Amino acid sequence: MIELTLPTMTCGHCVRAVTETVQRVDQGATVQIDLPSHRVQIESSQPAQAFAAALTEEGYAPAA
Repeated sequence: MIELTLPTMTCGHCVRAVTETVQRVDQGATVQIDLPSHRVQIESSQPAQAFAAALTEEGYAPAA
């Protein structure tokens, strides 16, 4: 399970963009988003860095 905090994820549009970005990295990934806490949980065999890089490129850089 990969858990990332995305401070710039603030609305429904963000949730959709984050979900689509995760699924571009791994179509089979399971995505759970907690918008109030800005957290995304990803179940995937891909490395966390692949998701972090793709999300950063989309404007949703994970918090350190």
